[in-house]
Amino acid sequence: MVTEDVHRAIATAEALVGAAPGERLFAKASNNSNSRYTALRAWVNGEYGQRLGLEPIPDGPINPRALRRTLAMAIAQRPHGLMAVKLHLKHASVATAEGYAARPGGHQAVFAAEVAAEEEAEHLRLTVAAYEDYQRGILPSGQGARDLIGAFKAVDQVLERHDAGPVTVIDDRRVERVLKAKAKTLHLGVGNYCWFSDPGKALCLKIAGTPDAAEPLMGMCDSARCPQATHHPQHRQIWADHADNTQAVFLGNPRLSKPERARAQAAFDRATRIVADIDAAGHPDEEPRS
Repeated sequence: MVTEDVHRAIATAEALVGAAPGERLFAKASNNSNSRYTALRAWVNGEYGQRLGLEPIPDGPINPRALRRTLAMAIAQRPHGLMAVKLHLKHASVATAEGYAARPGGHQAVFAAEVAAEEEAEHLRLTVAAYEDYQRGILPSGQGARDLIGAFKAVDQVLERHDAGPVTVIDDRRVERVLKAKAKTLHLGVGNYCWFSDPGKALCLKIAGTPDAAEPLMGMCDSARCPQATHHPQHRQIWADHADNTQAVFLGNPRLSKPERARAQAAFDRATRIVADIDAAGHPDEEPRS
């Protein structure tokens, strides 16, 4: 079965070349892929191809599937190449494009493993930095601050319990080993840390209606209300800039409608409250607000 457009196009082609219905239109001899590629290889490797400086095509069997994979691997080497392979070869899934672009365990898998390892190392570094801030009295703020401080107190107890005497040194490696499990729960937001240890507590999953998801939806994060989110000194400037921009662009606009002004005022109040909480949590004598 063919569409009416295809039937009309074939009829037009038959009329142009003077072919009878059912007769071959564009080739009288064998037109399979093997014969075409063989002819191409003979031309490239022959006098004319060498005169043009074309690289000779090696001998051996050749078929469209081999060329399709070669093209996929060439495209995949370019920036955003994997998505380009998916679109060019009309794959339904990126996983199929990955199969064409690299064999299992190939360079794509190695690259993904390297990215995962770097991400894990960075999360551990940030967790250790937050713990060291806690030791200096610079506490986290936010709804998840109390749980994080409790986790850090538990780390203190573990380190003290394993202290065999004055000769024992609590070095960085030992602290990292104790904090490694906590670091695995860390997800980075634009202006907060998410310690995703319990999907049932994640506000983003409740809003999205996916309470059993394996990872948080950071694009839907409302760190001011989520019980697993914390704010730290490095997030202060982000929220301060957000408050300033909201004040200048929205609240400073006399033409802003009442509903839009109310939403902007709520965003401004939230940002200034987070900044104040971060400042207050930097003092050892003050408990973080929840």
